[in-house]
Amino acid sequence: MTAYLVDVHHYTHTCPADPQPHPYDTRRTIVATVPGGPCRNPVTVRSGDTTAVIDCGRHMPRDRQCPACRITVIEHTVTFTHTGHHGPQHPTTGIAA
Repeated sequence: MTAYLVDVHHYTHTCPADPQPHPYDTRRTIVATVPGGPCRNPVTVRSGDTTAVIDCGRHMPRDRQCPACRITVIEHTVTFTHTGHHGPQHPTTGIAA
């Protein structure tokens, strides 16, 4: 299994359309990668007279891939930054900023 360790950071705000804090931008950073090794179940594909043997991870759906080709994403850290209110009016007074 190839594992990707990922840090996730959400930027949130409030706005006239939705006064509850909600994400408007999400950033993901790969922190570490653990390779799964060589494919244990290569697949033969044919196109006309040409034949090629490729990793099962390039051709098969996830549930049919070997453990070495299967990719798993692990969220290492999830953080939030609230950037405040975005909109034409101040949220508490109703007066244009």
